[in-house]
Amino acid sequence: DFFGKPAFLTVSGQLNAEAYATALTDVYTFGPTFRAENSNTSRHLAEFWMIEPELSFADLDDDMACAAAYLQYVVEYVLENCKEDMDFFNTWIEKGIIKRLSDVAEKNFVQLTYTDAVELLLKAKKNFEFPVQWGCDLQSEHERYITEEEFGGCPVIIRDYPKEIKPFYMRQNDDGKTVAAMDMLVPRVGELIGGSQREERLDYLEERLDELKLNKESFWWYLDLRRYGSVPHAGFGLGFERLVQFATGIENIRDAIPFPRTPGSAEF
Repeated sequence: DFFGKPAFLTVSGQLNAEAYATALTDVYTFGPTFRAENSNTSRHLAEFWMIEPELSFADLDDDMACAAAYLQYVVEYVLENCKEDMDFFNTWIEKGIIKRLSDVAEKNFVQLTYTDAVELLLKAKKNFEFPVQWGCDLQSEHERYITEEEFGGCPVIIRDYPKEIKPFYMRQNDDGKTVAAMDMLVPRVGELIGGSQREERLDYLEERLDELKLNKESFWWYLDLRRYGSVPHAGFGLGFERLVQFATGIENIRDAIPFPRTPGSAEF
């Protein structure tokens, strides 16, 4: 009973970053993150590192613009400063990776709403393993179809997801059914970045916690950030190993981290 109360491995540094952003405007965190999802895929880890910017005086549009600019900056830097490495990857790992990354650096990202994305998938002449309907959480096969086949390898940002499949802290839209959330999808990986405008209105936040039957006492300090004055703010999370996977063309994310830990496997 080390802390005198239940304690858990962190799934994100976001809530704490919001407190810092309230005082310092623009901040970021970078640290280990843990997910107890039983996902044995080539793009999931039980432990990974996440980059999480948090921006004060920002809405969802600002958040999407920051995420796109961040990815383009990283890609441009890699292409300019790691030419020998990229030639190696282009020869031995993924032929055409340099052109793929160059397109990301130069092209405008596609934006569409979740509703439009679902309609697009329903019209697709493809048999998906996971059925598509409004309200479902998009799977990797859906994400990759959208960015790789529908938009020819261009990164895609999907926004305004159903609130029922998103966490409590995302700002509710005026329609009452969706939240100001966004996911950035990229070829070969699928979701690379996930973010949202945060709910800064105390009454909406308390109502959402009640809907999900979450203990408000556990979030007293987070609620106080709104109770004693807040600002519109937004942020996103980017999995570092998925970024490495995207930038190098390697097939399995377990090759993007020195000591991979996955469901049922923590040897190191």
